[in-house]
Amino acid sequence: MVERNEMEDLHAQGGTEQKTVAILGLGYVGLPLALLFVDRGFRVLGIDPDADKVEKLHKGISYIHEISNRQIQEAMMTDRFLPTNRHSAIQAAEAIIICVPTPLTAYGTPDLSFLTIAASQVGHRLKKGQLVVLESSTYPGTTREVLLPLLEKTGLKAGEHFHLAYSPERVDPGNERFPLERIPKIVSGITEGCLDRILQLYGQVFPSLHPVSSTDAAEMAKILENSYRLINISFINEMAMLSDQLNLDVWEVIDAAGTKPFGFMPFYPGPGIGGHCIPVDPSYLLWKAKQHGMTSEFISMSNAVNHKMPLYIVQQLRKAMAPKPLSGSNILIYGAAYKPNIADARESASIDLMKLMQLEGANVFYHDPYIPQVKLGDGPLTSVELTPKLVESMDAVIIATPHKGMPLTMLAEHAAFIYDTRNVTRHIEGRGRIMRLGTGTRSNSSQESGGRT
Repeated sequence: MVERNEMEDLHAQGGTEQKTVAILGLGYVGLPLALLFVDRGFRVLGIDPDADKVEKLHKGISYIHEISNRQIQEAMMTDRFLPTNRHSAIQAAEAIIICVPTPLTAYGTPDLSFLTIAASQVGHRLKKGQLVVLESSTYPGTTREVLLPLLEKTGLKAGEHFHLAYSPERVDPGNERFPLERIPKIVSGITEGCLDRILQLYGQVFPSLHPVSSTDAAEMAKILENSYRLINISFINEMAMLSDQLNLDVWEVIDAAGTKPFGFMPFYPGPGIGGHCIPVDPSYLLWKAKQHGMTSEFISMSNAVNHKMPLYIVQQLRKAMAPKPLSGSNILIYGAAYKPNIADARESASIDLMKLMQLEGANVFYHDPYIPQVKLGDGPLTSVELTPKLVESMDAVIIATPHKGMPLTMLAEHAAFIYDTRNVTRHIEGRGRIMRLGTGTRSNSSQESGGRT
């Protein structure tokens, strides 16, 4: 934590020349953003209520797989990165950036509790001239209808005494082609003056800014991005299920359609969409639409298809393994993360697969080099060591998340049956049968028997 004498120094050095930024929330969004600001020469007060996270950062330890210990250590060595769980640090900053979670409730409605708590902490310490930026993904109107009134309870007015802006996060964990600083940044403000302030600040950090007319428009843009992906991936998952029934290879069909140089963009099927953004953000828009007496049939149907995919895979596996039942079978799931090469299992379809397999009475095992343990209804499940002996003892192996370095050849040589949801076995034959999602009864092997009997 930042000690009292450090806090006094920060208050004394809090002028604009010092370029001090406070970032509330040091998770998947806030921590990369904090490191980027440090790299651009800013003093960053990283505020997170999780004392364990703060302690790890002070020790130079990263708790996010995509960020190395070395990156944390280098940031700490600059003496410009000061992690703390004291919200009083807000007073020493010229700009306050809110990067807190915006999950769904158990009823599928927006949960803004983290945001309102953060807003309360900022409001208690808000000073004239400060800029407050919200980065959390949320429904159109949140900045104006929720955050603005909470901050103006102080008696200060946005656009007159302080500045309020919205800039949606666009972090894509594991994407080496587009790191945070290379992704164009959408920016908006409650007033023209607020927009000018965020343009001035973010222009020192991001090479490409895209201002829009209102915070509502910026919030809608973020929801549109993720709704677009939800709808298209869900659509292609539906095409995979249809291809199974028509005994076609959906992957071949996608490749063929992708040769068209215009009017088509390929999306690919899988066990279901995971992560915080794509399965969550469109539901925020759906909720907002209902407040205005409207709905989105596309989002509703896409949600239904996405939620159906893990169950569909279980059903396909049950048919493929017949007459051997799933009950009592040994099932290995490769991959618990929601996408390859990251250590994030939030909303992962693999977790749903594990739960459904357990409900079927199967003995469930999983391996993921990035996720050492997952929480299921009956308690935690630990990633098993992937050995030929283990694979040979399985009745089926489901490839759910194909991480880089996956021992595909070993799996094919020792597995009795592989069900591939990601098409990574397209050109591989094994000692047992290999089936791929969206290919009907087609098999990569001449062996037509199902799982062990």
